Amino acid sequence: MFTPDQDQAAAELLRVCKSGGKIGLANWTPDGFVGQMFKTIGKYTPPPAGVKSPALWGTRGRLVEMFGDAAISVETEPRFFNQRYRSAEHFLDVFRTYYGPMLKTFAALDDAGQNGLKDDLHALIARMNKANDGTMIVPSEYLEVVVTKR
Repeated sequence: MFTPDQDQAAAELLRVCKSGGKIGLANWTPDGFVGQMFKTIGKYTPPPAGVKSPALWGTRGRLVEMFGDAAISVETEPRFFNQRYRSAEHFLDVFRTYYGPMLKTFAALDDAGQNGLKDDLHALIARMNKANDGTMIVPSEYLEVVVTKR
């Protein structure tokens, strides 16, 4: 997902897979929590020019575009992973410290930008959080993918 050249990455996956072999992927979807988190981050630090969103790997259309001609089949199944944290603040602390895209975004912003991003992420979590006890349980949609090479 996190490659500057998606078509080249797909071509390399196909190159190293034998005929009849399978390529398995698990990709965050654009409309799921992580895809929306990317979108929120992008409001503050847009991706470099010409780089496609990593969340496109979570769409059947883009996968068929990248793998279709070389594939016998491209099977996709939406799935969910529950992001579980002690609180929204705990989630933000962990992601600000260890998750590259968020760490780099916060580091690139001044105090006002950091506060805005933090507020927007809190709002996203509040909108998607299924917990009602102060903890965070956010279902995060991903696309399970199996590409079978011709």
